[in-house]
Amino acid sequence: MDLTEQVVLITGGSRGLGRAFAQALVAAGARVAITARGAAELNETAAQLSSAADQVVAIPADVVDPEAAPRAVAEAEQRLGPITLLINNAGQFRAFGPIGVVDPGAWWNEVEINLRGPLLYTHAVLPGMRARRRGRIINVASIAGMQAIPTLSAYVVSKTALIRFSEALAQETAADGIKVFAIHPGTVRKPMNAYVHDSPEVTKSAPQVQQWFRTLYAEGRDMPIERSVQLVLRLAAGEADALSGRYLTVEDDLDALVKQFGAGAPADQRLLRVNGIAAFSVG
Repeated sequence: MDLTEQVVLITGGSRGLGRAFAQALVAAGARVAITARGAAELNETAAQLSSAADQVVAIPADVVDPEAAPRAVAEAEQRLGPITLLINNAGQFRAFGPIGVVDPGAWWNEVEINLRGPLLYTHAVLPGMRARRRGRIINVASIAGMQAIPTLSAYVVSKTALIRFSEALAQETAADGIKVFAIHPGTVRKPMNAYVHDSPEVTKSAPQVQQWFRTLYAEGRDMPIERSVQLVLRLAAGEADALSGRYLTVEDDLDALVKQFGAGAPADQRLLRVNGIAAFSVG
């Protein structure tokens, strides 16, 4: 896959899915900027990705810092060129426990990282993408955002909101040539999930969730990270632009979905909705 014309910014790019996305994009020829809070791990990842200063840039930044996002975007574009793809990957999965028990500060912090972060970086890249009338934004959501899960309210609320955010963003920017996707990358073996699998704190606050992860891993039913990467590469290449605004999963047949929507699939298919309740119409 040739992505030599692409300039990509990935939040949470120093480990896990973010690092895997960056590796694949660099291998396909893209210029990539990665951000994360930890400068040491970030720089180590960047050095592993490429020794070329004009292909990989590491930018330490806190995803919820409103001043960091525009600075990161400006630095990435100064050093690599105009951003064509933003991957809002940074996320947190730590606020476990029933709503009446979980620490409210930890709960809100998780929502901020999973939702405010994508808003801040989207807000920072949109003026340039609109001016150039092109660009893609991939928001790493989760299948958890499609359901209620006891003891995981912060995570499911934030991911549900991210899916709806993606839908609204796609509608607002369609005329500007910008494509937006919310994706479920599957349950892969990454540091965030390793914490859920191993932590004694999760054993106390969300034992059923931990057992689900342990059973999934033990039975080998976790998602190979290569499949998650392939989904992102195909979206980056524009192979599913017809599905802009939709929630997509790593298990979807993209070719079939593109064909289906090209044949006139219902407008609300693959959009978040409340079954049985009529949608509100504006205008």
